[in-house]
Amino acid sequence: MTGVEALDRVFTALADPGRRAMIDRLASGPASASELAAPTTLALPSVMKHLAVLEASGMVSSQKAGRVRTYRLAPDAFAGLEAWVAQRKRAWNAQFDRLDAYLAQTKSGDER
Repeated sequence: MTGVEALDRVFTALADPGRRAMIDRLASGPASASELAAPTTLALPSVMKHLAVLEASGMVSSQKAGRVRTYRLAPDAFAGLEAWVAQRKRAWNAQFDRLDAYLAQTKSGDER
């Protein structure tokens, strides 16, 4: 999977408020599918589908012990997203710096 495909999967995973709520819950520690389903109105099969999307995005991993599958945030779950945002932020800041320099130059030209 390319970096673009991985990023697309992360954005797809984060597009749903229910999945974002699951991410928020997993930020406080591992949980089973039943524990993640408890605060929602979703049936367990629906929760499992959401968890599959989160796993496919690489944001969540799971481990099965006996009959219970436990989900947890992947250690670098947001690394690709953070890098993408940082790159865009640098580009925007560079554009604002150029605008600031232009405005400063224009203002000093007006004072002559």
